[in-house]
Amino acid sequence: MKRVVLAFGTRPEATKMAPVYLALKEYPHIKPLVLLTGQHREQLRQALGLFGIEEDRNLDVMQERQALPDLAARILPQAARALEEMRADYVLVHGDTLTTFAVAWAAFLVGLPVGHVEAGLRSGNLKEPFPEEANRRLTDVLTDLDFAPTPLAKENLLREGKRGEAVLVTGQTGVDAVLLAAQLGRLPQGLPPGPYVTVTMHRRENWPILSELARALRKVAEAFPHLTFVYPVHLNPVVREAVFPVLKGVKNFLLLDPLDYGPMAALMRESLLLITDSGGLQEEGAALGVPVVVLRNVTERPEGLEAGILRLAGTDPQRVYLTVRALLENPEELTRMRQAKNPYGDGKAGIRVAQGVAWRLGLGPRPEDWAP
Repeated sequence: MKRVVLAFGTRPEATKMAPVYLALKEYPHIKPLVLLTGQHREQLRQALGLFGIEEDRNLDVMQERQALPDLAARILPQAARALEEMRADYVLVHGDTLTTFAVAWAAFLVGLPVGHVEAGLRSGNLKEPFPEEANRRLTDVLTDLDFAPTPLAKENLLREGKRGEAVLVTGQTGVDAVLLAAQLGRLPQGLPPGPYVTVTMHRRENWPILSELARALRKVAEAFPHLTFVYPVHLNPVVREAVFPVLKGVKNFLLLDPLDYGPMAALMRESLLLITDSGGLQEEGAALGVPVVVLRNVTERPEGLEAGILRLAGTDPQRVYLTVRALLENPEELTRMRQAKNPYGDGKAGIRVAQGVAWRLGLGPRPEDWAP
C-alpha cells in the first residue's frame, strides 16, 4: 500500500485537491492521506466536509495577523516531521500558497518525491500576485512531477528546463470541484432578489488600495440600483477594516462573512458577473460560464483572456469603475463572454492527476496529456 499525502492549508486548495483525493481512493494499492497546515480553519473543514473528506493530521499554524516569514518558519519543520511520521511515499501540494512551497521544501529535505498540482502558471511578475508567483515558481524547482492544468502551463515549465516526461497536462481540478459544488450547493439563505454581481477582494498586493477599489465598486452599485452586489468578505482583519467603512450601508451591496463552498458555487452560478482579484475564481467563472472582471494588472491565467471569458481591469480605481460599468451597460457583450469556451478543463482533471501519481509509483501507465 503506497501512502500519498495531500498537503494543503487553505480552502481553495482543499476544494481543488478534493477531486484528486477522491480519484486516488479508487486505487486499491494507494492510501491517500490529508495533511493540513491550517492557514484557514473553519472554511477549510467545511470545504472538506462537502466532499466527505476527513483530515489525518493538522499542524494548525494559523495566528492572527501573522507575518509570512513567521508562518513559513512554523510550517517547514512541522511539515517535515509530520510527513515522516505519516510514512509518506509520495507528497502532493497544490497551487501557489505558502503552504505549497513550505511543504514541498520540507518533503524535498527529507527525501520524498513531490507532485505539484496546478503547476506552471506564470504571471511573469514576482510582485503580482505576491507572494504567490514566487511560491509557485519555487515549488516547481523541487518537484518530481508537475501537473500542468493547460498546455500553456506546460510550455512555461518546459521553457524553464523541466523534462517533458515529468510534466503532465491534466486540466484544472478546480473545474471538477466547482461543477460538482454548483450542483450540490444552494444559494445562501436570506439573499435579496437578483440579478447578482459577486465580488471578492483580498489579495495581499491590493491591500494598500482596497479602500479605493471599494469606493469604485460603490459607485458602480449606486449606478445600478436594480442589481444586488454580494461580497463575502475575507476574514483577514486588514481586508475587513478596509472595505466595511466604505461599503457598509450601501442598500444594494450585501457584505457577508465568507460563504461555505457549496453556497458560494451556487451564488457564482446565478451571477450576472464576477468581480475578483482571486486566481481560482477566474477559472471557476469560466467553468460556470459567468463573465469575470479581474482586479489585477497581470494574470497567471491568460487562457481566459484569450477565450474572452475574462476581462483584465487592472487596479486603478477609475479604470475598474469604467470597466465594470461598461460591461453592465452592455448585455450583448456579457452574452458573448458567457458563450466563450472554457479553456481550463473538462471535469476529469482529478482522475488524470491520480493516474499520474499511480504511474510514478509503478502502478500504471503514464496518462495522455489533456487537450482543450
